[in-house]
Amino acid sequence: MTDEHQFRALPLKALQVFEAVGRCGSVTAAAVELDVSPGAISQQIRKIESFLGVTLLERSGRTAELTVWGKLYHREIAKGFEQFAIAGHVLERARNENALVLSALSSVVNKWIGRRIFDWQALYPAAHVRVIGRDREPRMGFDEVDFRISYGSDVLQHDHYTELFRDWVVPACSPALFAGTKPSPADLLRFPLLHVEWERHFTPYPRWSEFAAKVGVSMQEASPGLSFTLSSSAIDAAVNKRGVVLAQMSMIADELEAQTLVIPVDISIPLRESYFLAWDRSALQKAHGPEFRDWVIAISRQQAQVSASKTF
Repeated sequence: MTDEHQFRALPLKALQVFEAVGRCGSVTAAAVELDVSPGAISQQIRKIESFLGVTLLERSGRTAELTVWGKLYHREIAKGFEQFAIAGHVLERARNENALVLSALSSVVNKWIGRRIFDWQALYPAAHVRVIGRDREPRMGFDEVDFRISYGSDVLQHDHYTELFRDWVVPACSPALFAGTKPSPADLLRFPLLHVEWERHFTPYPRWSEFAAKVGVSMQEASPGLSFTLSSSAIDAAVNKRGVVLAQMSMIADELEAQTLVIPVDISIPLRESYFLAWDRSALQKAHGPEFRDWVIAISRQQAQVSASKTF
């Protein structure tokens, strides 16, 4: 096999895996970064070793270290992956040069800001905004993001931010679930319950056991039912008549208006923390940047009043 043919045959995925192993320092760390199993990592490394005819990893029990050949090879291919990253940033910067880039949690995009952004577009039709649903916090000044809607203490990762609103949750379900009858709080707990369980680094989402305690009904902490990590997914399940959900007021305005969801019991519970808007300082130097920040803050003040209202 010629050197040229060998290079063409090397699988890019395997090279990506090997680069991650060398950079992260272990197979386990690389597996976590790439969201695959350590076994899958080892399988890809063996593909490269088979192509090259050299041992890249010295395996000893559950640990593995780069061999001399592995260190030499990693040093060279890392240059290529670094260039890939630079090329990606150059392209992203070019795409976003004339756009305001807003990053927000996936459910916030799906059920709140993604719906309201059309109001902004009507006010500023010449402005270009890109909306990105991403649960991981961006790195301002490095990632191509101008604004970020964060929840709770995650906003402390950013230098410039302001509080937006504290949301409230209410029981919500399809009107078909009750066939025209009005249930009591105790009746509500006998229907299929949809649970929202956010990722662990967030403060816990309000639980049905809190609702039960508030209405004076005994209930086990771990009640049966389906659990969702995304609030938006639980809301969609409720719309599809799968059960009752403790839904965020900010995320069900359209469903309430369309009457695909109703609030059968007038009980609300606040989230434990607020939503925040963070921004990169350079975002305010972009066209429409200050206006966009002010607009998000203004609609958040309106949302705070609606979410805290007891009139549904």
